[in-house]
Amino acid sequence: MRHFRSRNSSRVKDTIALTLIYRFSCCPEAKGTDVIVPFSKMAFIKRGQYGDSLKRNRTKLLILLVIFIVIRYFGFPHFRTENEGIRVNKDIRIISINKRDSLQPHVCIYCNDDYDCHFAKAETEIHSDNFGFPFGASDVRCKGVNTEYANHVTLSTSTDTSHVYKAQFLPIKNRKEEHSFKYRFTVCISNLFGNYNNVLQFAQTMELYKLLGVEHVVIYNTSCGPHLEKLLQNYEKEEILEIVPWPIDKYLKPSSGWNFTLHGGDLHYYGQLVTLNECIYRHMYQSEYILLNDIDEIIMPYKYPNLQLLMEDLQTNNKDVGVFRIENHIFPKTKFENRHMFRRPEWDGIPGINIMEHIYREPDRKRIYNPTKMIVNPRVVIQTSVHSTLKHTGNEYLVPFDVCRIVHVRTPLQSHLAKNECFVDTRVWDFKKKLLPNVDRVLQASGLLKIPN
Repeated sequence: MRHFRSRNSSRVKDTIALTLIYRFSCCPEAKGTDVIVPFSKMAFIKRGQYGDSLKRNRTKLLILLVIFIVIRYFGFPHFRTENEGIRVNKDIRIISINKRDSLQPHVCIYCNDDYDCHFAKAETEIHSDNFGFPFGASDVRCKGVNTEYANHVTLSTSTDTSHVYKAQFLPIKNRKEEHSFKYRFTVCISNLFGNYNNVLQFAQTMELYKLLGVEHVVIYNTSCGPHLEKLLQNYEKEEILEIVPWPIDKYLKPSSGWNFTLHGGDLHYYGQLVTLNECIYRHMYQSEYILLNDIDEIIMPYKYPNLQLLMEDLQTNNKDVGVFRIENHIFPKTKFENRHMFRRPEWDGIPGINIMEHIYREPDRKRIYNPTKMIVNPRVVIQTSVHSTLKHTGNEYLVPFDVCRIVHVRTPLQSHLAKNECFVDTRVWDFKKKLLPNVDRVLQASGLLKIPN
């Protein structure tokens, strides 16, 4: 442990969306030096000398020293659980991406409001789920004295203070435990990529979630189609949607699939595991519950009319549970309801799937795992994967099918089935009276729909 007082307080400031620490072998002027490069919103557009060198000379970098520090730095909260009665820790936890076979030692440098700074060894833990990809989600933890007073942190490969004065420090979040929350329900949609332009389904999903009681939605955006971009901007103006820029493709070759053997690439699904964990920590003290699901999925209560009544019942009867797993069920987009009641001509020009037309639900497949998504209390989650948490305090609960399940309108998994071999499930129709005009309204406000007077 080493302690010093920073002479350059102007370096301790809020800066970046994405930072990377690496050693250059491509740039003569930086060769042999450890560099911390901030990539702000502006830098994503005009990366500058080092950023361009990274893009052009990616294969020349000493990848053994690559660490991506993603979005924010978060202090993991300390709290007591009813069944454990212990304080977890006051460590500073950095959500990150690491090359799994190339971990290198780093030190944390953390400072308080008076720029009184300490060094501590950085401990890196790669999450157990990586689906075979070379890079994986990881936590870098800083354990040291007086971490509870720190408000800014950075990483370095050296304890030489001359490096620190040139470093960019970032704010530590979640420093104070809160017991009242801005939102009751937040939805975290992990990744948007590949010029996704499924406008109608996204609008219907958002408006359904509003009717179910969701107050906040977060989406990590790498790329999307031009029509969806208009819709996203409108929801952002409504202040229900938070758009987090996620230009991961500028720095790695992210995969558009989940399996390295099948899909290749550096990182699973454009960094889905990283963004899910980031979203939980980002809203740990902003939202009472967080729903973790994909953009084409709706966590739908069946026994209750909305999420609030659902969670009141589940939590009352499962007081020690903070992770509620919800079964996924497929509604094939290739099978349409026979009467075409919701095939509205005014939506003909809107790209995307009309979920109101797809009421046929595939039966469960024998001896095949039915994946789940989750509603979680974010304050008990330490690490999460896509379908279940990796580390959490307390217990988890698989919610019965008849109480709540996921409506997932997508490509069929059992395309050989006829309609009469599927279940008719019209739950989304229960919301038609308010849903249809609300979808029209948001499409009009986004400049995507014109309805004659």
